[in-house]
Amino acid sequence: MPASRTISRRSLAAVAALPLLIGALASCGYGSQAKSDEKKVAAVGAKLSADAVRLGYFPNLTHATALVGDEEGIIQKELGGTELKVATFNAGPSAIEALNADSIDIGFIGPSPAINGYTKSKGKNLRIIGGSASGGVKLVVNPDKIKTLDDVRGKRIGTPQLGNTQDVAFLDWISEKGWKVDAQSGKGDVSVVRTDNKVAPDAYRSGSIDGAWVPEPTASKLVAEGAKVLLDESELWPEKKFVITNIVVSQRFLAEHPDVVEAVLRGSLKTNEWINANPDKAKASANSRLKELTGKPLSAEVIDSAWPSIQFTDDPLAATLRTQAGHAVKADLLEQPDLNGIYDLKPLNKVLKAAGKPEVSDAGLGVK
Repeated sequence: MPASRTISRRSLAAVAALPLLIGALASCGYGSQAKSDEKKVAAVGAKLSADAVRLGYFPNLTHATALVGDEEGIIQKELGGTELKVATFNAGPSAIEALNADSIDIGFIGPSPAINGYTKSKGKNLRIIGGSASGGVKLVVNPDKIKTLDDVRGKRIGTPQLGNTQDVAFLDWISEKGWKVDAQSGKGDVSVVRTDNKVAPDAYRSGSIDGAWVPEPTASKLVAEGAKVLLDESELWPEKKFVITNIVVSQRFLAEHPDVVEAVLRGSLKTNEWINANPDKAKASANSRLKELTGKPLSAEVIDSAWPSIQFTDDPLAATLRTQAGHAVKADLLEQPDLNGIYDLKPLNKVLKAAGKPEVSDAGLGVK
């Protein structure tokens, strides 16, 4: 597989007509619209330039930086007297809509929603200001039907949604195998069955899919149903790293409240440090927050299986986002996007430098 992983196209018109590439759960995908916003740490001390900051994220393990940073009060501590207000979303499109509607200021969002939100607004609504997670995506299959990668041909494989991050990655993998699939219908040498993460375990159990290319914890839920991990997507990427969750901000909020943005980034950086230093405590913290948000924690079997495949990183891995965009174009799901200016990593690099850490690159896609 070539190092460059690209995103693909059938024009933004086609994307706009669907519950889209714009977001389709780019790694994200389930839990109910959250009501719980109980504070473990109150807003105490001097306020920054805003009374509050509204943060959006998904109740999913690839958003564990937000889950843990919220649960442990790490982000709120960095904000001092500025209140952290949280909303959660089930998928990228709704989070992008909230950002556009000025309902949230900052969000943890996957690469496809970020790309589509940026290109659909002609570069006017958001900036990617940091990374959060890499990896956590697997091809899991029925071991009775699929024993090798070549056995995937002719089988029914689920992805979360047409044009979402995992759907694009799977279509690109199929193409690299030399197989043909119509991206829109999912028909061809492999049957690509768009299956919401929430129902994927039931679909697998019923036999309506033979496997799935999905993010965690869905992959581990399928394993708990008897599936086998056939491929970890990280194996296809240089250094086994690819962005799965970004931190984005509305351009208005970034311009008006740079101190608040920096505080959130400090909180994210400190949260990732704590997660990486305390994996068992971090798993428990993330699961506690998931229980508050969804009413049900993940089983120990599922979370223990899922956690090691996710890398928590402040680096947005910008070169991989460019590649993912290329894959969508290659799959004919997206017109060639202009991603110049999608990143503004100056605040993050300022925070990293203050913490004695190396700066990260925007791969030439930074705001001028």
